[in-house]
Amino acid sequence: MALIVLDASVVIAHLDPADAHHDQAMAFLLEHADDDLRLPASAYAETLVDPARRKRVDEARNAVEAMRLQIEPITKAIAERAASLRASRRMLRLPDALVLACGDVLDADLVVTADRRWRRLERVRVIS
Repeated sequence: MALIVLDASVVIAHLDPADAHHDQAMAFLLEHADDDLRLPASAYAETLVDPARRKRVDEARNAVEAMRLQIEPITKAIAERAASLRASRRMLRLPDALVLACGDVLDADLVVTADRRWRRLERVRVIS
């Protein structure tokens, strides 16, 4: 069983059939349904932004719970690693650094995103 950290972009794509990456996200999640899927709390918050705007947080929360993802808290170790990543790679925004740091601290097998800017980063797979 692989430990896989998901970026918000994957969960957002999964939840939104109109998203450009919906089919790829669905295929990836189906293929890895038996793996240990983690969603950093920061990415979970990102996932809920659009549903919050539409007053549909309960629906989104239920959909995420149905995915059987483990919401990973942002620990001191993850926050410190994220700060180091952000400081050394100007292209990374802090939310991105938090996801990548979660992968590092948990020693994940894979970090999955739909963000092509991550394609050269270690242990990252970009769905597209």
